[in-house]
Amino acid sequence: MSIRVVVADDQELVRSGFSMILEAQQDIEVVAEAGDGAEAVDAVRRHTPDVLLLDIRMPVMDGLEAARRVCAQSSCKVVMLTTFDLDEYVYDALYAGASGFLLKDVRRDDLVHAVRVVAGGDSLLAPTITRRLVADIVRRRRGEAATEATPDRLDVLTAREVETLRMLARGLSNAEIATTLFVSEHTVKTHVSNVLSKLGLRDRVQAVICAYETGLVAPGSP
Repeated sequence: MSIRVVVADDQELVRSGFSMILEAQQDIEVVAEAGDGAEAVDAVRRHTPDVLLLDIRMPVMDGLEAARRVCAQSSCKVVMLTTFDLDEYVYDALYAGASGFLLKDVRRDDLVHAVRVVAGGDSLLAPTITRRLVADIVRRRRGEAATEATPDRLDVLTAREVETLRMLARGLSNAEIATTLFVSEHTVKTHVSNVLSKLGLRDRVQAVICAYETGLVAPGSP
């Protein structure tokens, strides 16, 4: 079964380039392209894709608002596209529900890998830049009242689920967590699923943010 993708970018060359790369893969199908945020939201509604590649800066409706609507109205996973690795809008994109982000100069293989990873229910946590962004999110939000971010929020988790969340926050993959805990990857996937369900989180990115905000992991910790 193919991974269905919508590519949204206001630059036609970028949009068509990404589409050509993805369409060359046997397991990926680009079902629509969009030139602005409003078109992206409409394309997701009409084509029900698995993944939306969404530029942050677009006319009519920007990528942040489009991401909020898509994440609130569908199960489609959103990957934000940006020109700058420190684009200030990326912080808000993660809170909007995006499963991660890519730089527009991403390598061909990394683009394909990202779509497959996100479609499989994972998030783009491996790159160092993403972990730095998550840590910076916490620094930016610390002054804000957020009852959901209290340590007590983690009381619903078992000890093993807490440990799994801690390792997620440190950027470990399921395979690495399995090796550390001496369990199977299937068991780790179950723990991750339980963490997301119990904490009411959309994906692993939001789980990482939660781990930082509750103090389970401190910014800069190994």
